[in-house]
Amino acid sequence: MEESKLSSNKKVVENFFKVINERQLEKLIEFMSRDVVDHNKIIHGEEDKPGAAFDGIRQQLAAFHPLQFQIEELIAENSSVVARITQSGSHTGPHPRMPLPTNRSFENEAIFIFTIKNDKISEIRAVSDRLGLFLQLGWDWPEAD
Repeated sequence: MEESKLSSNKKVVENFFKVINERQLEKLIEFMSRDVVDHNKIIHGEEDKPGAAFDGIRQQLAAFHPLQFQIEELIAENSSVVARITQSGSHTGPHPRMPLPTNRSFENEAIFIFTIKNDKISEIRAVSDRLGLFLQLGWDWPEAD
């Protein structure tokens, strides 16, 4: 893939995090396809259907204020962009995993893998230090089924 397309794909991811950091949810549609598939359901709690990532992001912003994503590294290859980030915030609102705010802060690392099609994010995969997140926020660890 040519270098300009890889740079363009990275810019899509940079802008995605920028609009979230600035809480400009109306601009998400500029960087995410309407039927984006989010494979990261454990924390968000949104429905497992195309396009549900928009609701997942709204839930996160309702639960955490401030919520910031700092890009530490971006790697692009073919239609994928990998973002290593530091995320931080305070649990100030209801969340599907913990309805009552703890008002505690967190900071942890995460790695997102985005698939870019037609200059928009079409798939999201992510892993993060969830144990660290739960411990910092004082959340109970989910029990196995």
